Amino acid sequence: MPPLRIALLQSSGRPGSVAGNLKVLDEAAARAAAAGAELLVCPEMFLTGYAIGDDVPRLAETADGAGARAVADIALRHSLAVLYGYPERAGDLVHNSAQLIAADGTRQLNYRKTHLFGCFEQQWFTPGDNPVVQTELKGLRIGVMVCYDVEFPENVRAHALAGTDLLLVPTAQMHPFQFVADSLVPVRAFENQMYIAYVNRTGQEGEFDFVGLSCLAGPDGAVRARAGRGDELIVGEADPGLLRASRGSNPYLRDRRPGLYTSLV
Repeated sequence: MPPLRIALLQSSGRPGSVAGNLKVLDEAAARAAAAGAELLVCPEMFLTGYAIGDDVPRLAETADGAGARAVADIALRHSLAVLYGYPERAGDLVHNSAQLIAADGTRQLNYRKTHLFGCFEQQWFTPGDNPVVQTELKGLRIGVMVCYDVEFPENVRAHALAGTDLLLVPTAQMHPFQFVADSLVPVRAFENQMYIAYVNRTGQEGEFDFVGLSCLAGPDGAVRARAGRGDELIVGEADPGLLRASRGSNPYLRDRRPGLYTSLV
């Protein structure tokens, strides 16, 4: 099975402008497709912008709303899958969600952030209650989290035990927490024997200073692609062969003793 080529879009787009963000996404999808990517991953809340404050209820939309249809059109025209973050309206609730649109334009996966960070998110969003959401793409089992979720080891381990090969993490990771992108994400990939695509926003947005540093980390703990601090599109590969070899030689999951960990739950 050949490697899956993944493009990571590090950008804050045009906060508050869905039309502007769709334009940025369309241009990035064209560049990603030209680079041979089969999957494009965008940051947290990319459809609307992150620091949109009181506009969260106004800009929130259902999983099959106008934004989803526009992203589906982009995916179809450029023949690549797209994962994007957005505020999802579900009845009276709003979730911080990420949705995967397949290359044929169909909605393949929708995930609601389970761990909300800080007063802003806790004010406007309701946490999801399903930590492991998966689908299949090009022979790999794909899982999704959003930002803060990946900082909880139990969350990522649950994905490892469920067989996730590639974990996609759209994020809005800010100063002074850049150690998460620098150190924590590669360690999570190593200790759970998976690829992790961690895709951040960048620059100043309201009170937040996003640090960039998006990366694709492998199951050996090595970073396969790394962005700097500004707007950037980087490309890397998730290699099933390396994944099999790494899982064969790394004993972490085999040597677990779950009976000792019951106090965790």
